[in-house]
Amino acid sequence: MLSFNDLSFWEKSSYFKENDFVIVGSGIVGLSTSIFLKNKFPRSKILILERGYLPTGASTKNAGFACFGSPTELYDDLQSIPENCVWDTFEMRFQGLRTLFELVNPKSIDYDNCGSWDLIEHSNSDLPSDFLDYLNENAKRITKTDKVYSKDNSIMEGFGFSDIQSSYKNCLEGSVNTGKLIHELYKKAISCDVNVLFGIELLEYQISVANVILETNYGEISTSNLIICTNGFANRIIGDRVKPARAQVLVTKPIPDLKIRGTFHLDRGYYYFRNIGDRILLGGGRNLDFEGETTEAISTTNLIQDKLNELLQKTILPNQDFEIDYSWAGIMGVGSEKGPIIEKMNNRVAIGVRMGGMGVAIGSDVGKKLANLF
Repeated sequence: MLSFNDLSFWEKSSYFKENDFVIVGSGIVGLSTSIFLKNKFPRSKILILERGYLPTGASTKNAGFACFGSPTELYDDLQSIPENCVWDTFEMRFQGLRTLFELVNPKSIDYDNCGSWDLIEHSNSDLPSDFLDYLNENAKRITKTDKVYSKDNSIMEGFGFSDIQSSYKNCLEGSVNTGKLIHELYKKAISCDVNVLFGIELLEYQISVANVILETNYGEISTSNLIICTNGFANRIIGDRVKPARAQVLVTKPIPDLKIRGTFHLDRGYYYFRNIGDRILLGGGRNLDFEGETTEAISTTNLIQDKLNELLQKTILPNQDFEIDYSWAGIMGVGSEKGPIIEKMNNRVAIGVRMGGMGVAIGSDVGKKLANLF
């Protein structure tokens, strides 16, 4: 292993000397932060460190939902979270997608404004009759759009689902290709003269009068300012304010004549699925084992993968043959509150974590707010 001490003059001066900002984490938040910092401080020298050969957490492992609030999730939140906090979170998610599109062309990340459906399995789980009016009134205040939400009772006939009684449609939600999203953000960061190094893990840091000293698996790096964007892995730094939450996902092989087009939520958002061309992506099931899924282990479990398969067989693709082509897991950051943590820990170190499974929607806006802390 080539330590920093063994590098050439050129390598040390190009990457490790006189950094104004070091950002830890090359996901949506880290890359967005670097771009907004460059916009604010064009002459600054910025280095991003990523411990994996790809973003390690959830940025390229999520389902690619451009979503901000399904009715059953919002109803569930309103039972335990103050009303103003629920709508503040809704607004941040919606505005966050607008911020994302400031940085990348929606077409370049396969953005599809396909709408979403919140599926209702049983009539006794339907929402109160006046709740849609309440949702639309508040959603219009934020989105400036009439009737964001509507009841759709033709869901079974349209998509061929089984055991689904009705649904609520959101006309503004959609989907993206998160692999392309990270690639586009990476290209933009590089074009802004941001340096990105992979395979380097932050072990600890110390603050001195003049700078921050980072201890990594390859040696020490100094920087004027440190920004931590490691989301679900940040509990090592700030403790229980953020906890890792594993999300498991699978994707089928192509299915001939697939009817399903769009993004779908089920069981208060604990399950979610969409089409990727003629494939189905399905994820969720963390509610089956909250304790077991509070982990940094990037692996799948039989308990949740079996449940996802059962949902495909019984509800999503009844009477259809399918094969699983991919399955994987990613690590989100969650906490007792739904909003992200965006703050300065001291005059040289800032942190932007706890995306709550909504990194696509809020990640770029978190990056913008982080940059504005300096």
